[in-house]
Amino acid sequence: MAFYLMRFSYTPETWAKLMHNPEDRRDAARAYIEEVGGALHGFWYGFGEYDGYAIYEAPDNVSMAGVVLAITSGGALASVQTTPLMSVEETLEALAKGKSIGYRRPGE
Repeated sequence: MAFYLMRFSYTPETWAKLMHNPEDRRDAARAYIEEVGGALHGFWYGFGEYDGYAIYEAPDNVSMAGVVLAITSGGALASVQTTPLMSVEETLEALAKGKSIGYRRPGE
């Protein structure tokens, strides 16, 4: 299974609804990913460019994309960005593969 970092921002209307009726959105986030056989590993709010951050684990990119599309189609988010995460071991594998590729800069 793969890990993903989701960064999101709510619309002003969503914040207004949450202020009027506060709810723990971790429960919803967990339910969405579990529908595709994944797991929620963390959910945080912050301030700055994004309102919230979640770490998901999903079986594959298609499953994660389905979850993101379902969430964004609801209209509660102003923005969302999802980044696939690589383990240190995967990065070391990628470095080993990259080492054997004969890259040449443009014009050289």
